[in-house]
Amino acid sequence: MNRVLVIGAGGVSTVAVKKMAMNADVFKDIMLASRTKSKCDKIAADIKNLSVQTAQVDADNVDELLKLFESFQPDIVVNLALPYQDLSVMDACLAYGVSYLDTANYEPLDEAKYAYGWQWAYRERFEKAGLTAILGCGFDPGVTNIFTAYAAKHHFTEIHYLDIVDCNGGDHHKAFATNFNPEINIREITQRGKYFDNGQWIETNPLSVHRPLFYPNIGYRESYLMYHEELESLVKNFPTIKRARFWMTFGHEYLTHLRVMQNIGMTSIRPVLYNGVEIVPIQFLKAVLPDPGTLGVDYTGETSIGCRIWGLYDDQVRSYYIYNNCSHQEAYRETGAQAVSYTTGVPAMIGAKLFLQGIWQKPGVVNLEEFDPDPFMDELNIQGLPWQEVHNIDLDYRV
Repeated sequence: MNRVLVIGAGGVSTVAVKKMAMNADVFKDIMLASRTKSKCDKIAADIKNLSVQTAQVDADNVDELLKLFESFQPDIVVNLALPYQDLSVMDACLAYGVSYLDTANYEPLDEAKYAYGWQWAYRERFEKAGLTAILGCGFDPGVTNIFTAYAAKHHFTEIHYLDIVDCNGGDHHKAFATNFNPEINIREITQRGKYFDNGQWIETNPLSVHRPLFYPNIGYRESYLMYHEELESLVKNFPTIKRARFWMTFGHEYLTHLRVMQNIGMTSIRPVLYNGVEIVPIQFLKAVLPDPGTLGVDYTGETSIGCRIWGLYDDQVRSYYIYNNCSHQEAYRETGAQAVSYTTGVPAMIGAKLFLQGIWQKPGVVNLEEFDPDPFMDELNIQGLPWQEVHNIDLDYRV
């Protein structure tokens, strides 16, 4: 139980593989594979304490994945490729007989909509095969699920209100850039918002609901209500939740650029004919925008992501805020990647580590809050994402 295959070679993979190498007592054999092998080779060359194997693979092609699995014989596959490829990788894992982990749930290529239903449909097949499929093991989703589970285990008998708050208070000194894959990032931001309220999902126009929220070490930042996938699993697994929302910050300049690109059709996911060739505008836009993996060198400031929770402990009303702040500069010094990649790559490594150690193993398809949160919380402090908690401060859940 020490062989891990990582698929994808972006900023998150850079962090995850380097952190795996820093935990070489558990990750004894690592392979990194992607469509472009040279990207894998570049990451592997930075790792000096062990040899990371690399390979070329098309994550959309189940037969190619199977051949790679048969060659390397992994104990777990960590899928850090695009969300479009989740199902093909899961199919290959079932066909070969290996457990699975990802950081973002499935999204169809031709529709900007993500939901867990596609992956939850695999539960029975993974159960029958005795395999574990760990979904959403990044920060949000991921650590935010763990924060909620930790709060439910230690501080609440009933959680009633949950706000997940995500602030990037950093500055990459670019006119416009996204902090992870531009195509996925822009699709996520431009879709309709949605939140859970008293048993119903309420939809909003994109970024139409917003308010200033305070973030530790950063201050007040305008925060926009969005839909995010962890809300779907959290309200299912914690049925006492009356309302659950997700908020993310965006600067004025970022939103201005985004609005212009939307208005001229550059964020469209529908193919257009150009010089006799079909191209997808958002994919062309991704090609000309800065690579998120190159942003770290000049990035200043920090991120702040956490959960603001209200509910009951026995009959007493409680409020609770648990969060992590991560410095872009510290993340870059350690891994060569900025904090947004760091806060996703480190949890992916932790989830794989707990699986390989036999601590997190449960046949089926599992969201993070279904595991014991305590071992993961301990690892966050050890692996570079220390968390802070504040009890019973004025967090106004009524707004």
